[in-house]
Amino acid sequence: MTTAAGTFDARFAPLADLLHQNVRDGVERGASLCIVRDGEVLVDIWDGWSDLESTVPWERDTLVPVWSITKVMTNLAALVAVDRGLIDLDEPVAAYWPEFAAADKQDVTVGQLLGHTSGVSGWAQPVTIDDLYDWDVATAKLAAQPPWWTPGTASGYHLLNQGHLVGEVVRRATGSSLGTWFATEVAAPLGADFHIGLDASDDHRVSPLTSPRPPQVEPFDDPDDVALRTLTGPFLRASECNTERWRRAEIPAANGHGNARSIARVQSVVSHGGELDGVRLLSPETLERIFEVRASGVDRVLGLPLTFGTGWALPDEHSMPSVRAGRRCFWGGLGGSVVVNDVEQRLTIAYAMNRMVMEHSPGTRTIRPCGDSRFDGYAAVIDEVLS
Repeated sequence: MTTAAGTFDARFAPLADLLHQNVRDGVERGASLCIVRDGEVLVDIWDGWSDLESTVPWERDTLVPVWSITKVMTNLAALVAVDRGLIDLDEPVAAYWPEFAAADKQDVTVGQLLGHTSGVSGWAQPVTIDDLYDWDVATAKLAAQPPWWTPGTASGYHLLNQGHLVGEVVRRATGSSLGTWFATEVAAPLGADFHIGLDASDDHRVSPLTSPRPPQVEPFDDPDDVALRTLTGPFLRASECNTERWRRAEIPAANGHGNARSIARVQSVVSHGGELDGVRLLSPETLERIFEVRASGVDRVLGLPLTFGTGWALPDEHSMPSVRAGRRCFWGGLGGSVVVNDVEQRLTIAYAMNRMVMEHSPGTRTIRPCGDSRFDGYAAVIDEVLS
């Protein structure tokens, strides 16, 4: 094989060659790329190895943990409930989850949860990793704690807890857990192989991630720093995603499993106006809510300038170089997975891989929130073909 496996429009042969070259050169261990435009799958390719020893090939149906790509799946699932009149983004969270009104959070809205502006970006101490796996304990803790900044005034990336926050609202409004709601109301109608809570029968398809080298960042001096409290509330090692309990749980901010094809399949609903292949999940009115700016400025957790809409990041002059200005929304997962939705071109690009990379700004404590130079390289080829 001299190029990646899968299918692609002939114009994208250089993209398949680049993926294959990156595997050969050790830039990738295994990865998949998918491009959907105007309802047509232009690219669905994969290459490399699934296992850590590089002996088992990445196959068409290989799955990987995709970290925070899960957030945009969770937020899409919540918007489906919004579209059906079960949830109102402008209503207080407490309208659905009364306990959340404690500690001066009575005015925090559902939209602020999706836009990372609720002031509740992590769990207050004491909290343990085990607490993440106990839904009732985790959500009770979030309901009881005060916000760490004035809600609605700035974003603070809801690193591990956005899924519990949004998921509890969905559970109260629909009677279903977030993972179940996503599976029945999003993944099943679209025929998408993406999972928030993976069945044991799918374990053999999962490619473990190679953990990244920890970035060298400036130390935190203030124990009340929002970033420190978020990153340690609780602190989670990247290797946790390779455990069985991670696969079984519903941690809807982080523990989704999929590949580029399944990510693109689901997220194309956004780029295609709320409907894909006759399956309508969002009305134009609900879709438009994604592009409402919830916050624009330096994020209090990531330390980077970001613009957040409702559930996704929006492009600005500081965003990923591969995401140009316009009606686009995007996000990614720790270590490199990315999805970009372009409403203007009815285009979705998705990338998922198993070798994590952590890119950061030297001399700072900021970490690039999603993507890395690998994706930028693929995106450059895509732009050249589509321009």
